[in-house]
Amino acid sequence: MPNLHSLLRNIDGYKDEIIELQAGLTSRIALGPENNGTGEHEKAAYLQTIIEELKPDYIKEIRAPDKRARDGYRPNLVAKWKGKQPGPTIWVLSHMDIVPPGDHSLWATDPYEVKIDGDRIIGRGVEDNQHGIVSSFIGLKAILESGKRPRNNVGLVFVADEETGSKYGLEYLLKQHSNFFSSEDLIIVPDGGNKDGSMIEVAEKSLLWLKFTVIGFQCHGSTPDKGKNSLYGMAKLVVALNDLKQAFGQRDDLFNPPTSTFESTKTEPNVPNINTIPGKNIFYMDCRILPHHQPDDILVQVEKITSDVAAELGLEIQVEQVYRQDATNPTPIDAPVVKALAKAIKTIKNLNTEQIGIGGGTVAAFFRRAGIPAAVWVTTQDTAHQPNEYCLLSDLISDAKIFASVYMDELNEEGN
Repeated sequence: MPNLHSLLRNIDGYKDEIIELQAGLTSRIALGPENNGTGEHEKAAYLQTIIEELKPDYIKEIRAPDKRARDGYRPNLVAKWKGKQPGPTIWVLSHMDIVPPGDHSLWATDPYEVKIDGDRIIGRGVEDNQHGIVSSFIGLKAILESGKRPRNNVGLVFVADEETGSKYGLEYLLKQHSNFFSSEDLIIVPDGGNKDGSMIEVAEKSLLWLKFTVIGFQCHGSTPDKGKNSLYGMAKLVVALNDLKQAFGQRDDLFNPPTSTFESTKTEPNVPNINTIPGKNIFYMDCRILPHHQPDDILVQVEKITSDVAAELGLEIQVEQVYRQDATNPTPIDAPVVKALAKAIKTIKNLNTEQIGIGGGTVAAFFRRAGIPAAVWVTTQDTAHQPNEYCLLSDLISDAKIFASVYMDELNEEGN
């Protein structure tokens, strides 16, 4: 397999460039307006520069109007290289935006300056989602700089706004530029996986975020009979909502975890002092629902539980949908993109793959909703959103090899 071995050796030699790319991306802060940022402009401009060095046959910045962002838009980049043969395109879609670093005191170093610690590359965004950006880019660069062309058309897409809903990212692209993608294309989203790279995500649960506002009557802590304690009502409701787990307890072993989950999460402040009984409490619930269940059925049960608690305690309880994304049909486990990834992972890592569904949401759901099968895959240390986020240089190199193998298809055959 001289062609394959030669290309793999080339990728091993890109270590310094991988680190340089990660450093360049990390220093260009890409926070959306919801996270007190101005958008992804600097990172998009940097990526456009390095992409143009590979002489794509097509490159375009797609601007999604957003008055809150710098210059009134959010940038999305689409680039494409023609393959040796006509046919579908292999698209790899990564996102440019990041989440805030949080408490800087929890970071050992500046989150926006890459630090190298052995095999670890540390910095905000290096895993989520710069791992996907860098590995998909290096895999293609190694092919092109070796003087070859991919067997297939290859496209790289770098989108905005993934961390806060994708309205100005992939959702905008699919609505305004649906001609970019075809149901025959192979779509890879490198934004989820496991530590050895053997997991291919093919399905996602429905996502439902709910806000509960419990309204009682505020009074002095020494005279509780004169008020209605909304904190007690909130606590009672949180416990009562646990009944959802039994009412919608069906299992599906395609998914991990294999059941629907209903978890109370965030609470908002009520009163600032200890000796006041609160008259208003707000909390939220994160529901990840197996496709067998309809979110509307969940909402009916939630309303019943809420009404029962409100009537029992003489409280007013309001329920509001904060965000909802219904599950789509899964990507078939024998879809071309799944088979291509499984083949490449077996070739590079000698691993058999497992196709699973997850509770987390990715932009692959937008593709599936549009009737385009997509697979989510990357080798990840699962440090996204954490302080001292890191990825492994060795994982970036092996993933670049896997992308190169997918791009070239039957790379180990003579003459390719």
